[in-house]
Amino acid sequence: MTTQRPPKTFLQIMYMCLGFFGIQFGWALQMGNMSAIYSRLGASEDQIPLLWLAAPVTGLLVQPLVGYYSDRTWCRLGRRRPYFLGGAIFAMIALILMPQASAIWMAVIALWILDTSVNVSMEPFRAFVGDLLPEPQRKTGYAMQSVMIGAGAVIASFLPQILTALGVSTEAPLGHIPNTVKYSFYIGAAVLIAAILATVKTTPEYPPADMEEFNRLKKQPVSPLKTLKEMGQAFITMPSTMRRLAVVQFFTWAAFMVMWVYFTPGIASAVFHAAPGTAAYETAANWGSSCFGIYNGVAFVFAFALLWLTTKFSAKAIHIACLTIGGIGLGSLGLTLFGVEFTKTGLIFPMVCIGVAWSSILSMPYAMLSNALPAEKMGFYMGVFNFFIVIPQICVNLFFGPFMKYVLGSSAIAAVGVGGISLFIAAAFTLWVRDHKTAARE
Repeated sequence: MTTQRPPKTFLQIMYMCLGFFGIQFGWALQMGNMSAIYSRLGASEDQIPLLWLAAPVTGLLVQPLVGYYSDRTWCRLGRRRPYFLGGAIFAMIALILMPQASAIWMAVIALWILDTSVNVSMEPFRAFVGDLLPEPQRKTGYAMQSVMIGAGAVIASFLPQILTALGVSTEAPLGHIPNTVKYSFYIGAAVLIAAILATVKTTPEYPPADMEEFNRLKKQPVSPLKTLKEMGQAFITMPSTMRRLAVVQFFTWAAFMVMWVYFTPGIASAVFHAAPGTAAYETAANWGSSCFGIYNGVAFVFAFALLWLTTKFSAKAIHIACLTIGGIGLGSLGLTLFGVEFTKTGLIFPMVCIGVAWSSILSMPYAMLSNALPAEKMGFYMGVFNFFIVIPQICVNLFFGPFMKYVLGSSAIAAVGVGGISLFIAAAFTLWVRDHKTAARE
């Protein structure tokens, strides 16, 4: 039995999604600084990809479990809020500990704690919107999440540069973390917990529609083995919309993982014509970081356009268009192999295209999915859906290297171009998705 939720005001939706601002703030600090932290602590370049496996692996393990158990939770704080509040507390602690690390193993432990905690907080937020908003407003809710994600990513990405401009020292001996990074992580810890608390304080949850049935389900014995068995059954019985979106997600997130790994070395070689260890390479690396800030900034701005577009077009149509634009942007970088020259500022166009795609990736698949899921299993299926985000990332980390070496001739910019092709494939498979609630449950 489901109950139609009353519509929310724009301000209520904003507070509902504010916690995502804090989560992404902490996540962006990790994305932008962990490789440098590992390098300062003595990790070699070939070790760094494996040291990054914490994020996809913890997402693979944690999010489905949190979704499963949050579906069976009801207490004074509600259903989802106990999980993202608890996760936020541990993530805050990890953000404080991370820049204190003086050895690689300490940073690795802090990263695993941080990623596990962030995943505990993040998964319930996806189901949170599906729980609280009526179906017509879910596109708006997930678009608002994209706004918050973009805002958190942009501010966090530029925070070390802001602190540098304010006179905070960027120098530190090998084996130590500079103050700009330390203070950024401390600020991130404060922002994360404050944003989560704001959502918890302002956004109450609805009790289960059928409390008697919920209590019966809650009393059933739950074990890790039973949970894993239900996960396996979920793959077999998942709604058709979810199965089709899984293919879309695989090619989408494979494309972005390739970009995250190979974009900077790709432009260093193809655009700046620089080799590692040179001053020109450091310039390329700094510009690569700025390019990531640009696409996150575009995603933030475009998320406001999504709020309007969702009132005019289906989530499916929006996502096809945005993935295609992203494919054009990312794929265009591969044209350098055919003699097309990119300048430093010429990289802005691909980043704008990628930002448009990123804004949709963070919102529209969830809008399509939430309308196809049974309310009583919203959290669990949202967690299982995360498999199709982290599995392609793990595949890229483990297997793309040999493909790049033996097929692409170790060309990083060619790898980026392959990422663009992957986005076109994702857009094509989105045509196969049925963006209709009743049809999707067949």
